[in-house]
Amino acid sequence: MVSTPLMAVNLGGIHMQNPVNTASGTYGFGREFESFYDVARLGAITCKGCAVEPWDGNPAPRMCEVSSGIMNTVGLQNVGIRAMVESEGEYLQGLTQRGCAVILQVAGHSIDEYIAAVELYEELAPWASGLELNISCPNIAAGGAAMGATPETAAKLMQAVRPRTKQPLIVKMAPSRVSEIARALEASGADALSLINTIPAMSIDTRTRRSRLSRPTAGLSGPAIHAIAVRMVWEAHQASNLPLCGIGGITNGADAAEFILAGATAISVGTANLTDPMTAVRVVDELYDWAKNQGASDINELIGAFEC
Repeated sequence: MVSTPLMAVNLGGIHMQNPVNTASGTYGFGREFESFYDVARLGAITCKGCAVEPWDGNPAPRMCEVSSGIMNTVGLQNVGIRAMVESEGEYLQGLTQRGCAVILQVAGHSIDEYIAAVELYEELAPWASGLELNISCPNIAAGGAAMGATPETAAKLMQAVRPRTKQPLIVKMAPSRVSEIARALEASGADALSLINTIPAMSIDTRTRRSRLSRPTAGLSGPAIHAIAVRMVWEAHQASNLPLCGIGGITNGADAAEFILAGATAISVGTANLTDPMTAVRVVDELYDWAKNQGASDINELIGAFEC
């Protein structure tokens, strides 16, 4: 039995001391969790998405609990890249120096907005470990369809952004057509993929006959989507050679291990951060114990080791 399995992984050029990342929008900018544990113990954090200009987001109510998860329609509210770097940049740069990779998420409503955001991050945050493109944002130039809704639109966005940065580029994928879009993104220069984003869902207040949120539909996350996310990670792993970050309903090390066996190089803890702030660091320890019990000398040996 191996006593000390190696836990470091490489997510498309982002070197992580262990496979545990955090999902954008559920972890703020990391500082908020320092009172619970040393955030530098994580392999990476993915910060809340920012655009060039501030976004107000959607009106309240924007979150509600449902069976085995939550729904949200926050609408990527953010203060803009300049204000974020001014307030959080010193802490985030220090976090990278302490050994935790920092991934900055890029939001935009058009290809031009994504280009401008990537270029601004290049200027203001050269210390970042990588960038994550959230391609689920609505494309205002195309009538509101998600930027990455088809292989063609996803590839067009990646081709436009890729020359603008030397940073590793991860793409946050919507839970749709994952095999086709994964192949298109790989061919267009993506370094890694993270999946899945929330699943469109509804929750109706039966007393008022209205949505429990400010909009008819919202994104479902949490344990309710875990098995779907594992399946989609497996499909993306079959379709492409890109390293993957598995996201969806992780509450413990076993949930994270499923993603790794399905083909994920890393995993992100999301909704569980909101219910138990100790989840991510606990998953670090539980994944280590799992790799040790599997007899692995290196956790990379277990990536994609699922046997049908």
